[in-house]
Amino acid sequence: MSNKSHLGHQAKKRFGQNFLHNDAIISKIVDAINPEPDENLVEIGPGLGALTEPVIDRAGKLSVIELDRDLAHRLRHHPFLAPHLTIYETDALKFDFAQLTSAGKPLRIFGNLPYNISTPLIFHLLSFHNVIADMHFMLQKEVVERMAATPNSKAYGRLSIMTQYQCQVIPVMEIGPEAFKPAPKVDSAIVRLIPHQQIAEPAQSVAMLNTVCLTAFNQRRKAIRNSLKKLISIEQLQTLDIDAGIRPENLTPTEYIRIANFLSTQTEHKS
Repeated sequence: MSNKSHLGHQAKKRFGQNFLHNDAIISKIVDAINPEPDENLVEIGPGLGALTEPVIDRAGKLSVIELDRDLAHRLRHHPFLAPHLTIYETDALKFDFAQLTSAGKPLRIFGNLPYNISTPLIFHLLSFHNVIADMHFMLQKEVVERMAATPNSKAYGRLSIMTQYQCQVIPVMEIGPEAFKPAPKVDSAIVRLIPHQQIAEPAQSVAMLNTVCLTAFNQRRKAIRNSLKKLISIEQLQTLDIDAGIRPENLTPTEYIRIANFLSTQTEHKS
């Protein structure tokens, strides 16, 4: 299914569909994923099978999650691919990925993710980090930059902290719009996410860490004494050895975890 694989299917805007059609780039992406026989491989949004086919060539079998009924039907009746696929026609945002794990075989998840759901989908997937070996995703370049960003940069925010808390983030390669049909208006990039086996400084509550980051970065231009004032006082920040006068982008992930753990303990004392 080479360059002509997009023919006969109209990309649907509501699913954010952009289909890969550049064979050289497809080859590089599959090399980055490096699928092996007998691995527990899962593709999100296989679309017209641009990645599905070469992955099956190397691995032999694959589970796929496809929301678009027409595309799921097409895969189900594909003369070459169908026998090698287990197809879940459902919304990846609501899917229980834990059900795909089998004895001692963690999931290797990959996909060209629709840009309109990439961030919520990654947050959903991170909740299954203990059953995932790695993830390779094609995303908007800007999203990959935000995931990999470090403190004191404009791209640094909630996505950086929450992703890096649970995964090693490795930008793999950048891809221009011309590799897709229809061509998106943005550059894309492949990212590799490897869940941490052990988290050096665990948050007592990932939900609380998310709340703290969300609250802080909702007003990212303000000093944290203002952006976080509904959650924590200046005095409490001082006891945690955190400068209340700096902006959200100047705090390290460790400092966000410190704030979240303090608030989790406060909540426990109250209840």
